[in-house]
Amino acid sequence: MTNCAALKVYNFRMETIYIDRLFILNFICDYLILLGSARVCGVLLRRLRYAVAALCGAAYAVLSVLPGFAFLTLLPIKLASGVLMALIAFAKEPKFWRCAAVFFAVSAVFGGTLWALSVQSGGMGNTVYLPVSMPVLVLSFGIIYAALSLVFRRTAKSTGKTVHTVVIGFCGQSVTLRALYDSGNCLYDPMTGSEVLIAGAAQLVPLLGEGSENLSPTELITLYAGKMRLIPYSAVGTQSGLLPAFRPDSLTVDDKAREDILVAISSTSVSGDGFDCII
Repeated sequence: MTNCAALKVYNFRMETIYIDRLFILNFICDYLILLGSARVCGVLLRRLRYAVAALCGAAYAVLSVLPGFAFLTLLPIKLASGVLMALIAFAKEPKFWRCAAVFFAVSAVFGGTLWALSVQSGGMGNTVYLPVSMPVLVLSFGIIYAALSLVFRRTAKSTGKTVHTVVIGFCGQSVTLRALYDSGNCLYDPMTGSEVLIAGAAQLVPLLGEGSENLSPTELITLYAGKMRLIPYSAVGTQSGLLPAFRPDSLTVDDKAREDILVAISSTSVSGDGFDCII
C-alpha cells in the first residue's frame, strides 16, 4: 500500500530494486500504518490481523515490480489492494468503513510526507517507488505520529473523554474491553473510594458465564456470594438504584495494572461507538 522501495539509480531509465528490502520495508510501513489507524479509531487492537494484512501489502508491492505485473500499479488495482488490507485488518470492527477511511487517509498522509522528505533529501520524487533511506522513513513516521498525537490529545482534552484497552480477570476467566474514560463519570464505591468501571452484562458473559446476562442483581449476588456486593448509583433522567459489583482478580488499563477499580454490572448496554464500557 505504501510502495516504498530501496533503489540504486544508475541513470534516468534504469533502477535496481532489491526485492527483500522492498518486502521488509513495505511490511513495516503497512503494519505501522494499520496499527496507527486502529489507535486513531479507538478500536480493540488486533495485531495478528494487522500483521497478516501488512504481509499482503508487502507481497503486492513486490509483485507490482516484477516483469509482467505492471498492471498492478493501476489505480483501481491499488484501491482494491487497500480495501483487501482493510478487510483483513478491520473486518470484525462494527465501524469498518470508518476504520478503512482512516487507513486510506493515514496512508495518503504518510506517502505524501515520505515523497516530500525524499525530494528534500535528494531522492527522485517522480518515481513510482520512492528511494527512501532509513532516516527519512523514521523522520516521516515521527512527523505523522507527532501530528496525530497532538490532534487527538487536544480533542480528548476538550471533550474529557478518551478510549483505553482494559483486560479484566475474574474467577479464572478474562475479557478484553474498550473502556471510555469519561471525566463526567462520578461513580465510586462509597466503602473504599475505588473507581467503578461500568459494563453491560452482555459484555461480561466471558467472565460470568452463559446466561449471566439474564440474572437479576439479587441472583448475581447469591451466585457469587462473598465476591459481589451492591453499590449505589444515580444517573440523569433515572432514579437512584443499586448495581452489583465485584473486585476483579486482575485489571489492566493499557497494559498497566490497576488494583483500585471495581467492575459494576449494568442490565442495559453502556457500549457505544468504539467502546464497550465506561470508567
